[in-house]
Amino acid sequence: MKTVLLPTAPHDLMQATMETALRFARRFDSYVEGFALRPPLAEIVSVDMVMGLTWAADERGDAESEAEARKLFEEFMDAADAPHDAGAPGGFCRRWSADAPAGDDFVGSHSRVFDVTVLGKPAMRAAGPRMTTLEAVLFEGGRPALIAPQAPPETIGETVLIAWNGSTETAHVVAMAMPILHAAKRIVVLTAEGAMVPGPTGEQLARALRRHGLEIDAVAIEAGKGHPGQLILDHAAEIGCDLLIKGAYTQSRIRQMIFGGATSHILANATIPVLMAH
Repeated sequence: MKTVLLPTAPHDLMQATMETALRFARRFDSYVEGFALRPPLAEIVSVDMVMGLTWAADERGDAESEAEARKLFEEFMDAADAPHDAGAPGGFCRRWSADAPAGDDFVGSHSRVFDVTVLGKPAMRAAGPRMTTLEAVLFEGGRPALIAPQAPPETIGETVLIAWNGSTETAHVVAMAMPILHAAKRIVVLTAEGAMVPGPTGEQLARALRRHGLEIDAVAIEAGKGHPGQLILDHAAEIGCDLLIKGAYTQSRIRQMIFGGATSHILANATIPVLMAH
């Protein structure tokens, strides 16, 4: 995990998001790249003076948002004594990427060349991180997102819980998380019986990971005793987990919105970092 993307915006969870990214980058000796995450400019064609003034105001507001995001990133990294990128590969360092275009489309495409993108926990309120940003990374990026909790963790990736349901999405995120697993002190593969899709069992995953030299505990619980997402979070708390690894949206997003699902429940209720990929 040597490259970390940190979309930066002046929302109320940005401090916790930057703290999470910093702890992760220090642990894995990573390069951190920040850029200003802003809503897209209104698509206004200036056909008269009024519309022209509106467009100019939008451009000014966008420039101010970009400057505020850069100030947040640079001041935080300076306070953390994070060195600037000197161009040589390897080692913990940071860099600000200027002139990134507004909108979530850029986040999705740019994240494809990073090992992980760190985002704040999506919020319903306007002052919080946007769900559309997370979805852009998950569905357009092809790489994992690390979702920071509201309170920054003391540690990250020492005790890891893999929420395994046999799905392609979870297999994808586990494969990309191998550097994290090799650095972990304890790894638990958790399956909720009755909440699996057709695919390998948790014990089969554990056996495969052990061939990589990893020590794995495989645990199975009954899904009928509660919401699968809450069962996962309860077990994570029970073992002192500081990172949850899970495939995102193994049900469709629409079904999750209507009926609920483990992904939606975990996004709403997790108090630890969550690594997700679709």
